[in-house]
Amino acid sequence: MELNYGPEYDDFRAEVRHFCETEGKKTKSGALRMGENRPSQAAIDWQGQLIEAGYTARTIPKEYGGYGGTADIVKSLIIQEEFVASGTRSGIQNQGISMLVPTLLEVGTEEQKLKYIKPTINGEMIWAQGYSEPGSGSDLASLKTKGVVEGDNFVINGQKIWTSSAQYADMCFILVRTEPEAPKHHGISYLLMDMKTTGIDIKPLVTMTGDAFFNEMFISDVKVPVTSIVGQRGEGWRVANVTLKYERGMIGNPGMSAMGIRGVADLMEEETISGIRAMDMPVYRDRLLKLQGRSLANKYHGLRLLSNEINKEGMGVEGLIVKLSATYLSHEIYSLAVDVMGEFGTLYDGSAYQRQKDWMRQYLGSFMGIIGGGTSQIQKNVISERGLGLPREPLVKLDQNGWELIKK
Repeated sequence: MELNYGPEYDDFRAEVRHFCETEGKKTKSGALRMGENRPSQAAIDWQGQLIEAGYTARTIPKEYGGYGGTADIVKSLIIQEEFVASGTRSGIQNQGISMLVPTLLEVGTEEQKLKYIKPTINGEMIWAQGYSEPGSGSDLASLKTKGVVEGDNFVINGQKIWTSSAQYADMCFILVRTEPEAPKHHGISYLLMDMKTTGIDIKPLVTMTGDAFFNEMFISDVKVPVTSIVGQRGEGWRVANVTLKYERGMIGNPGMSAMGIRGVADLMEEETISGIRAMDMPVYRDRLLKLQGRSLANKYHGLRLLSNEINKEGMGVEGLIVKLSATYLSHEIYSLAVDVMGEFGTLYDGSAYQRQKDWMRQYLGSFMGIIGGGTSQIQKNVISERGLGLPREPLVKLDQNGWELIKK
């Protein structure tokens, strides 16, 4: 069996490897802040270098600020493999780049693409996602935030919750009910809202790691131009599902789990328990091997989905599996690291006795992926009902006499 990709791809791999060896050292600097608050200038500079080389925003047209390359599954795989193998950071990843930009490329207007994509992929424009509301989390279509047209603007009133990045975002892609008489899935519009607009009040929600990545967002008489709608009025549910497709891909990015496994493998090579390397202890090595196998399965499943997208074959229920599988995998990767470190694995935030990176912070943070972006329980229901044809879960409510069946 011939497993080589051929001379063209061998040359491309050599090119990527050389780039990682010569330029990747820049990503070892603490100045390359990407994941918390706004990206640093060093991160923005690195992002620009990656776009110019074609290692991120590879297929985004040049007129929108991207590299302008053609889709090539093998080259995408080679880039990911070489960046992971060398420990080179792959650039800025956030909701704007991974979720909004592909949504605009798919369903946005030409004006929206020209206005928003370039500053977003360059890391200069940060986006929040205004989806969930109190009482409208997993049942997103029941949202109550309203938008009423007055002149050239939608006037928005309502509340959003679990709004990631809202405290430092420039813009927000937000779901608003604009057609109150329509059925709940048909009365929603997808708007692009400037976060500096008067009437937006942000209150942080502190998680168990001590971070306030999530927020409550209170919206009072906020004006959004009617031209800032993506799609048509009442089509927001369709557009929202386009974004959710890309959100699952972002959360389930196999490159992230591969980097996590690489870090745990390096840890197990160094960490000793009673004088024995963790890598030489079967109980830990077997766990690592199983995680590596699952990571490879996710990687090649992702390539299959990418192939479907390139060939315009659509992405069915198999697209939901990416997020479900990757978030559990991430949780177990960091769980293994904490176990290998023993009592030291419980330390984080610069404790005087901390010897390694914040594995405990990563472990605690992994719960966010399992809950956010559609809980794993909801994902399992959708997969079972849409993918396996199983009957819908019965709907029940709690009244004074106990649980009552509403509908089978």
